[in-house]
Amino acid sequence: MISEKVNSSILSETIDQIRSVLGEEMASITVERVVIGLFFTGVKLSNGSGGICFTPVKEIPEAVCCPSSARAMPNSGKLKGQPVSSYLDKLAENRPLEKAMSIAVLNALSATCWRKRFPQDYTFELGADPVDKVAIPDGARAVVIGALVPYLKMLKERKQPFHILEKDPRTLKADELPYFVPPEKAHEVIPQADLLIITGTTVLNDTLEGILAQVKPGAEVILVGPTASMLPDAFFRRGVKSIGSITVTDPDKLLDVLAEAGSGYHFYGKSAERLVVRRGEEDAAFGSLPCHG
Repeated sequence: MISEKVNSSILSETIDQIRSVLGEEMASITVERVVIGLFFTGVKLSNGSGGICFTPVKEIPEAVCCPSSARAMPNSGKLKGQPVSSYLDKLAENRPLEKAMSIAVLNALSATCWRKRFPQDYTFELGADPVDKVAIPDGARAVVIGALVPYLKMLKERKQPFHILEKDPRTLKADELPYFVPPEKAHEVIPQADLLIITGTTVLNDTLEGILAQVKPGAEVILVGPTASMLPDAFFRRGVKSIGSITVTDPDKLLDVLAEAGSGYHFYGKSAERLVVRRGEEDAAFGSLPCHG
């Protein structure tokens, strides 16, 4: 694995913050609809908010027959109408699909918080990518954690050395394999990185906090993916500089797409929009980066 799994204080802190913002209102919010798609799991809450999370299909290899599949998803048919608190209570359990649903609920509740109390300490940019405003100088050491195709393409075109940390090298193209670093060597490349682009699925598999603990001071840390579409405070406290998340604009339409094995290519600009979150007015371009750390 890329980093040791640890119980996520990021998630617990985010839940505490949501409960503080929503107060008694949270007790009345239920889950109206759930879809576990091939690529993403999505929910719609009774208040109209939607949220999604990566579907961890590779984490349930035991689900190959009816009895083992039932163990992987024991509450099928009983998900509608459940209070959101029942989903959040399952975050600490070791059932990947249930955890994906819980994070989707957490993301939907975060959207509810933003409607209720719009944050003043962050800047938001719709329809953008967090790397758009990042100037990567020659000599900067870059690490991508996860097979994040657009960023791998960008770094290959830059024609500078970089590293890809990915648990499954089969997800990489032939011309990307020279950049591959096995997870057991993560501790050798993460502390040296000037730029880290980290998949949001590290939130789901409990490796993000271990990764962030290895980052050197001054590094540009970018977290990307719909899974990381929750309140950003806990991420920024741990050194993340910007987050490339999403905001759900049409929950029912989004869930319809997910139910038909849809991915970001099918829902961006239609039922969800890319959303970049940064703290205050921080400049994401780091031209002096080689001097950091």
